[in-house]
Amino acid sequence: MSTTLTDAPRTGRTPRLRMLRGLSWLVARQHRAALLSLLAVTVLGAIWLIYERGQMKDVLDAAGWPAKELAQPSFDSDGVGLVLTALGGLPLILAVFVGAPLVAGDQEQGTAQLVTTQSVSRMRWVATKFVWIYAAVLGTSVVLSVVFTWWWKPYRSVFPSQWSDGSIFDVTGPVLPALCLFMTAAGITIGVLVRRVLMSMAITFLFAGAAGVFWDEMLVHLAPTRTIVYPLDADMPARLNESWEVDRWIGSADGHLYGWGLCAKESEAASDACVKEHGIVNNVYEYLGFDQMPAMQWTGAGILLAGTVVLTAFVLWRVSRRPL
Repeated sequence: MSTTLTDAPRTGRTPRLRMLRGLSWLVARQHRAALLSLLAVTVLGAIWLIYERGQMKDVLDAAGWPAKELAQPSFDSDGVGLVLTALGGLPLILAVFVGAPLVAGDQEQGTAQLVTTQSVSRMRWVATKFVWIYAAVLGTSVVLSVVFTWWWKPYRSVFPSQWSDGSIFDVTGPVLPALCLFMTAAGITIGVLVRRVLMSMAITFLFAGAAGVFWDEMLVHLAPTRTIVYPLDADMPARLNESWEVDRWIGSADGHLYGWGLCAKESEAASDACVKEHGIVNNVYEYLGFDQMPAMQWTGAGILLAGTVVLTAFVLWRVSRRPL
């Protein structure tokens, strides 16, 4: 009599149905701590933002805003600053603690060799990791960006930070998701190249700092600047109240421009003499308007997403060519 078992063993338990199978189940289980952490950040972060918005709304409603103009913000500006710091630091945290160890940890511990000696190719294994982590990062960053933008837009005139501050520009609209994806991709790339977790995290941290400086310098180049000329003694036009100042000069009637501080003398008489000597009659103001913000954000997000694609393609190409 044959003793070969063709059916599942009878253990008296009903087998659990899995929504995920195969490699997807393996990757999700391997990185469940990171995925659950991102889920917690999404939920708790959204609740925090909604709470802070409610606090601001209550204070402003009690003060009679917008019918009554506020001389200075009377709400907790420290709380707003903490929110901006946390959201602004999210791409760095994702790069260092999610991206850098993603593949480097498997390389260092030997998990990469174990998995890729089975029936799974290196490219498929790494691509599955990319899909899971990118989906989690994108979900977290999109939710937090949408909730913060919903908070900021109606109250931007009384917000402690203006849109021209990098802290606002980087955490509203499509920029935060694009930054998070790019920095995560950068961390993964560094991890694949360095192959050691702690070293990868340290290098990623330094790279994120340098990339942040470069990004801040790049923002003013995301849209063409505008220039307005108005009389020297006139008040600044109201349309410049929400503008992003790029540069300013003083100019003569023939169009010659001088530095803003040319006639900033110690005495008023000396300043007036300087103005007459150079024939200065106008203020010249170079700026970016608030109405340009959406186009700037989508342009910047497009650049960051293109960088993400390049880094992802490089990692997939490398793992397909060289053993992990």
